[in-house]
Amino acid sequence: MTRRIPRRDFLDGVAVTIGAALASAGGALAATTPNPPAETGLVGQTNAAYAIAHRLRDGTFWTGPPQSGGGVERYDLIVAGGGISGLASAYYYRRRFPEARVLVLDNLDDFGGHARRNEFRVRRRLLLANGGTQSLEEPSEYSSVAKALLRDLGIEPKKFYAYYRASTYRGLGNGVFYDRETFGAERFEAGFGQRPWAEFFANAPFAPGVRASLTRVFTERVDYLPHRSIAQKRALLARTSYADFLRGVVRLDERALPFLQTWTHDFWGMGIDAVPALDVYTSGDDYGVFPYPGFSGMDLGDGVGHGSKPRSDPYIFHFPDGNASVARLLVRALVPGSIPGRTMEDVVTAICDYGALDRPANAVRVRLRATVVRARHRGAPASAKDVEVAYVRDGTLHHAVASHCVLACWNTMIPYIAPELPKAQREALAYGVKVPLVYTRVVIPHWEPFRKLGIRQFVAPGSYYPYVGLDFPVSIGSYEFPGEPSQPMALFLLHTPCSPGLPERAQHRAGRAELYATPFSTLERNARKLLAAALGPAGFDPARDILAVTVNRWAHGYAYEYNSLYDPDWAPGESPAERGRKTFHRIAIANSDAAASAYTDAAIDQAHRAVASLV
Repeated sequence: MTRRIPRRDFLDGVAVTIGAALASAGGALAATTPNPPAETGLVGQTNAAYAIAHRLRDGTFWTGPPQSGGGVERYDLIVAGGGISGLASAYYYRRRFPEARVLVLDNLDDFGGHARRNEFRVRRRLLLANGGTQSLEEPSEYSSVAKALLRDLGIEPKKFYAYYRASTYRGLGNGVFYDRETFGAERFEAGFGQRPWAEFFANAPFAPGVRASLTRVFTERVDYLPHRSIAQKRALLARTSYADFLRGVVRLDERALPFLQTWTHDFWGMGIDAVPALDVYTSGDDYGVFPYPGFSGMDLGDGVGHGSKPRSDPYIFHFPDGNASVARLLVRALVPGSIPGRTMEDVVTAICDYGALDRPANAVRVRLRATVVRARHRGAPASAKDVEVAYVRDGTLHHAVASHCVLACWNTMIPYIAPELPKAQREALAYGVKVPLVYTRVVIPHWEPFRKLGIRQFVAPGSYYPYVGLDFPVSIGSYEFPGEPSQPMALFLLHTPCSPGLPERAQHRAGRAELYATPFSTLERNARKLLAAALGPAGFDPARDILAVTVNRWAHGYAYEYNSLYDPDWAPGESPAERGRKTFHRIAIANSDAAASAYTDAAIDQAHRAVASLV
């Protein structure tokens, strides 16, 4: 636990090579490369990436701005934000105006926003992983607009039925790791959700009464609200947290709640104390690991994952790098020559020429590490012909002018960037608080410990990382997933900073502050600690078997989705997202925040709406 990873030393946000010769010693290749996906250590929203934005937020930027660079660039469209919504905005604008010149600005070191790609090389084998946005969820339910964009980019979702190798993990199930600090004893138990519940809980570190209570709740089929209609039940559960439902309606032993507290962290970014019971019932679990109890006899109508409503699509529409491939396909379409190839298959292993993204000859230029600090009309907004955008890059303040501007950054930053927006609109934009989360990737030389334990994933309800799993088994084009236990693997570890007991938005603000104050060493050590404890009995040694660690930190992560425990029911058109996204003359807004929906299709739909509103 005290030994450093022998192939690297890490600083926050920077990977420092110990020696080039070590790169051929069987570990991951050195990360000193101009290729951002190959960076290890702390990546994503690093402190350095947000230094300028935080000065703007705190009101100190314009009191002593950086020195201005010479000249003012001219474009037809400037997009602030190079995530999927920003790239899609540039794409739609170019469809309307094929000769348009477009500048896309983003403050991160890579395009795609949360759709970040992680790359590793182990023994000359390429490993890809998503560092953020994970999958195309239920693409058959996408809008006609989003479906059309996927077609334009060459994405055929039906192909994933062949590319997703479901048989890879056949015979492997789920496990639970009980940590000593939370449960009083350290123990790993396989067969979670597969073995009979009484048998599974027999060895759990709980008092006998807790085991009996858990077994009852997981096995009985009871309508706990027998005298209410379906509508009445759903209304009650919409205003009742899942924790309170289990505690007050199902009568689960209070001492059992820590076992379930973190189950909702991945999907909602909060514990069961802040997630409505109805949402748990209707949404279920994408990973097939969390068998949320209490609903089997309730007669609640449609509820995904509970037998009454099957999902439209299985959860298999996953590129090896997640939706980073969607962003890469957009960049390929916008900047010819930047990413070679022409198919959804070859984009996965194609090497992006980052030097080609911002060449003066490009019709579309993608400029990274550029933080937008102001977007305002030149003259009275109602009659202005241009929008001026100021941004900071390499410590210098630059200016550019365009006929139109799309703010495809976060809603919460837009009031600082565009203070000329009406006050009511700025207040609406500030309402949502993005969900903070961490996706940590730990590269190991083989995944034999998982095979020995008979699992493909496990939960650790009391640990810093409450979920650990092998990656999605997707082979596509020339990319081959490591489907044999003897092959290297990029594990996925989830951390969501929560403050149980607070309202949702307060939890997210506290979690964001926590992440900003947490150094890489803490995130890495907690990963080592959990893997050593859970997998150690199966032969895992963290000093020997951790080849690389990449922490994708998203202090501003998922878009805020309205929560029936804390948010009112707004009339159509009156929600903060709808009021905040209104186009203001030559400035439009496009992001997943504008839909209050943390999904890729929402980002695409909002880009289409924003561009249509401008032109």
